[in-house]
Amino acid sequence: MKIEKNSHIVTAAAPKRKWKERAGFLFKFLLGLFFISPLLIGFVFSFVPSEYLNNLPALQTILDNLTLDNYRFILDYIPIFRFLSNSFIVCAIIILVQVLFSSFAAYAFSFFKFRGSKLLFQLILVAMMIPAEVTVIANYLTIQNWNLINTYIGLCATSLLGGTSIFMMRQSYMQIPKELKEASLVDGCGDMRFLFKIAMPLTIPTIASLAIFLFISAYNMYFWPMLIAQNTDMQTIQIGMAMLVGTENVEYGHVLAGAMISIIIPIAAFIIGQDYLIKGMTSGAVKG
Repeated sequence: MKIEKNSHIVTAAAPKRKWKERAGFLFKFLLGLFFISPLLIGFVFSFVPSEYLNNLPALQTILDNLTLDNYRFILDYIPIFRFLSNSFIVCAIIILVQVLFSSFAAYAFSFFKFRGSKLLFQLILVAMMIPAEVTVIANYLTIQNWNLINTYIGLCATSLLGGTSIFMMRQSYMQIPKELKEASLVDGCGDMRFLFKIAMPLTIPTIASLAIFLFISAYNMYFWPMLIAQNTDMQTIQIGMAMLVGTENVEYGHVLAGAMISIIIPIAAFIIGQDYLIKGMTSGAVKG
């Protein structure tokens, strides 16, 4: 009798638990839909002519006037692919150099014992708190003196190393057992071989997370490329899209079409790599 009573309680609780799960899923879905609603509205309005967007159009007006003219204008009159290629080149340089340099620095902080290592690492953490705007003038004068205006190196120079990437890689390397390093040394594996053959492959989630983080940050840079890329041929996608905003009349349809083209790439990168991004951000949260 006791077993039958317990089984009856479990059976009665099962529908209630399923109802809670469905209600929770519905709440999360509606909350997510609320957060992305501006993006969805902008996507729909990008197919509407600008003359209907000066005031909030009715739904029937939107459905009756859907067109691809805004996107045709972007492709015909704006060198969108040139801007995108510039952004991709800048992102690739920043990601490759910063991942490599941060790996070197993080490896030294994790596996080498030298005088002043803790103080040096603390200075790196302090440097992370300094706003980039504080050093803009000094950096610009340096790039100008080096004749790097309108060059890819000038666009990337201030982003080739960062305290955040060093911190993330160090926390990830701290998870590697020291016994593994000692065993590799006994087998004749040097530091550089251990780094490239063992340490970096073991921290692929962190590297992927760092690469996605750097890609989104570099792709969305605006102020620094605006200073350095003074020629149209060297401008990135964010600067190019700013050209669509006129001083007098703003063609909202063209602006929204350009925004949709420019935003789809970082959104795709985030969706594809969100698992790696979460793993990399939480790596080293316990140890270190």
